[in-house]
Amino acid sequence: MSEVEQIESRIKSLSQADLAKLRSWFIEFDAQAWDRQLESDSAAGRLDALMEESISEHEAGKSRVL
Repeated sequence: MSEVEQIESRIKSLSQADLAKLRSWFIEFDAQAWDRQLESDSAAGRLDALMEESISEHEAGKSRVL
């Protein structure tokens, strides 16, 4: 059995309370990983083209307020 399968099995056996705690923890863990990736991509310039396109569209009057 792979490690992921073992984790899945353990998760299936959790109580509702422990499952809620795990879910809450994982949401925060995943958000932090996303933030780190975004910061890394930004620092490396991988988002520059998207930013320039967005600014260009805004200046051309193509943006809208939600």
